Amino acid sequence: MRGTNSQGKVVPPLRVYVDSSVFGGCFEQEFAEGSRRFFDFVRGGRIVVLLSDFVIDELKEAPSHVQAVLTGLPKETVVQVEMTVEAARLRDRYLGSRILGQRSAVDAMHVALATVIRADAIVSWNFRHIVHVDKMRRFNEVNLSTGYGPLTIASPNEVRFEDDEQD
Repeated sequence: MRGTNSQGKVVPPLRVYVDSSVFGGCFEQEFAEGSRRFFDFVRGGRIVVLLSDFVIDELKEAPSHVQAVLTGLPKETVVQVEMTVEAARLRDRYLGSRILGQRSAVDAMHVALATVIRADAIVSWNFRHIVHVDKMRRFNEVNLSTGYGPLTIASPNEVRFEDDEQD
């Protein structure tokens, strides 16, 4: 599974960790266009979705039409990632640095898992705890201080490819 760039060269798909807000966003007026476009990229082979057990569990509790977004994706475009001790340690570093409070530990785990598995990005509609400029900076400060590289954090609206951008 590969996409092509504007020069026609074959490129591997982006590996993007996605939280449940992107799936639910397909059915919310404010977020529908961005979520649907994102999943079009997935179906087109440009993105591989990385999902944790946390996200899968959240989706199991979601309405059937939200679950259908996941089940409608080609199997080869979805990779399940497992919780690791390494990710739990990084989550604890985020919480210890007071980037997020204990009640937002699952959000911190999403960022930690995306970082540990070296995802190309994490995509979310969670502007309070994840897609937030100050928190992004602080997550990446911890990442760099613990030997990880920076993580790109974006909303689905920010996921673009050269050949689909309009001047």
